[in-house]
Amino acid sequence: MIIRLYVGYQWISAGYEKIINPAWVGSQAGSALTGFLNNAISLTSGAHPAVQGWYAYFLQHAILPGAGTWSYVIAFGETLVGAGLILGVFTGIAAFFGFFMNFNYLMAGTVSINPVLLFLSLILILAWKIAGWWGLDRWVLVDLGTPWSPGLAFQTRKTKETPAPGPEVKGSE
Repeated sequence: MIIRLYVGYQWISAGYEKIINPAWVGSQAGSALTGFLNNAISLTSGAHPAVQGWYAYFLQHAILPGAGTWSYVIAFGETLVGAGLILGVFTGIAAFFGFFMNFNYLMAGTVSINPVLLFLSLILILAWKIAGWWGLDRWVLVDLGTPWSPGLAFQTRKTKETPAPGPEVKGSE
């Protein structure tokens, strides 16, 4: 739970800073992301580049043209990951998306706290069932279930009342 709260706090703080910044969300949306992406693209030269050429190509041709939209996705995505981890709801999914964002930040040549959060997110992904126990997952997953075991909300009345089939036990007559 401590790891989950720490990683959640880091994400919600980063997301909130972007949401209140007009360079990320607002009148100048995309300008901060454009600067970040252009810097990442410039790190592809030299004997040991910080950013691989194929990833710089992806950034330049897939992300940079829609920087304004991606700016909103990143800002609100970071906030939602943080909220999910702090509340302990859909912990495994939130940790996965946090891992995915950290991975992309590292691929773009930004080290900072990203390796630490990447590692901690991996722990949360692997321990998703336990990590959300002291959170809303304790109740939400009972109702919604998991892909391999539907929860109470997806069971019909008949399946709730009928016991699972099994061998019949005959009593002594």
